Order: sequence, then structure tokens, then C-alpha cells
Amino acid sequence: MTPVLKEVAHRLGPLPAGRWVMAQSWHDLLFAHWQVDAIVLGSLLPSQLQIDTFEGSAWLAIVPFRMTGVRLRGTPALPWLSVFPELNVRTYVTCDGQPGVWFFSLDAGNPLAVTIARAWFHLPYFRARMMCVEREGWIHYQSERTHRGAPAGSLEVRYRPIGEVFSSRRGTLEHFLTERYCLYTTDRRGRIIRGEIHHPPWPLQCAEAELADNSMAESLAIALASRPFLHFARRQDVLVWAPQPLTAPPKDSSLPG
Repeated sequence: MTPVLKEVAHRLGPLPAGRWVMAQSWHDLLFAHWQVDAIVLGSLLPSQLQIDTFEGSAWLAIVPFRMTGVRLRGTPALPWLSVFPELNVRTYVTCDGQPGVWFFSLDAGNPLAVTIARAWFHLPYFRARMMCVEREGWIHYQSERTHRGAPAGSLEVRYRPIGEVFSSRRGTLEHFLTERYCLYTTDRRGRIIRGEIHHPPWPLQCAEAELADNSMAESLAIALASRPFLHFARRQDVLVWAPQPLTAPPKDSSLPG
């Protein structure tokens, strides 16, 4: 059995049906969360999705990290494709009662990975010029979007963990924000697509961060003025299942089939 599959009791639901198709590892990840008006965030979602809230509050996250070991099932990880920084802007949604993640953008430092992810997962991936290095205990991270025709977006931050590693408890805000095992997106026809994943419980630490530049939410017309709620994870190993369509296209969809 794949080691990642040895821990399943922490999931909110059963493992996905069928076989996983991709494996990857996430390193030096920062969860930076801002509380945002639920009506504002909900207005940016497809009508088939509902914004998910914790005690009435909605959250927007900016999540920098680096990827390694990206590979299809039964194949080795190729160095020129499997190692690159990534930067996500996301919020939390439900569909048919199943909680998940909605990505407003995913920037990556590997152009080929961006092309594949846009085509296969229907996700809003963008090419970016990125850097992620560790110096004296701090992760130094820079990203500037370079994707032609995409809205501008940049981030410059340094961050580090503080405190001991812990696993979040069900019912806490930390658990709500991190322990999610699917993503939602839409295809060109407007159908909702669900992509299932699995990983062990997040090995979280509290974190501190110094933001020198952050325009990642400007294209959403959201101002991130307050101090973010911060957590760090050193590593997470992840399995990915093939994305599946859930709904028919909206009746008023004008997108080509």
C-alpha cells in the first residue's frame, strides 16, 4: 500500500473511488488567511457553488510553497517537470454538501506544468517568474505573473515556522481552513468539476511572515488590509484522482462546447 493511504480516519468522507492518477509533494508551505466578507466572495463563484464559512466568516488564502515529485501513477518523477514553486489564491466552498477548495488562481514556475494543468484539470494556472529559497531559517519567496493576457499578480514575502508541530482538531478554525480533500473548478462548458485528493493530516506550525509586496487579490477587487492568520507546513505528500464533472452546463451558458 502507498504510505500516504495508511492514514484515512482523519478524512471527512471516504476515499475517492477508483485509482489515484498522480502523486506530488508540497514543501515549505505557508497558509496566509484573511477574513473577507462572505457576500463579496460568494459573488465571485459559479452559481452551483456555495461559499463555506466558519462561524459566519468567509476566508481568502494566499498559499506559497514548492512542489517536488510530481509524477503520474507508475512513472518516475522527471526533474524538468516535477520540481517548481507554486502560489495559490483560494477560498472555501461546498457543492452537494461536500466541502472543498475553489482556486481563483494558481501560479507556477514551470510553463509545461501550467499547460498540462490548465488542459487536464481545467484550473486557472498561470505562468510566473518565481523564487523560493531558505536562508537562516526563513523561506524567501518571490513571484511575478508573466502569463500573457492574465491579470497582474505578484508576491514577495519571507516566512518561517514558530512553535511545535500539531494536528488540527475537528471543529477548530485551523481544521476548517486546511483539512479539505477536494477542489472545484469549471470546464469550458460551465460544468462543475470535482478533483479529489488525499494526504495525511496536516503537520501544522504557527508561523510569522513579513510581506513586502502582495497584489495577488487585486484582480478580485479585494483589499487585504488586516493581518493574516498564519500557519506553516514543512511537507505534505499528496495523491490526486482524475477530475470528474458533476453538473450539466448552466442553461444560460454561452461558452462553446
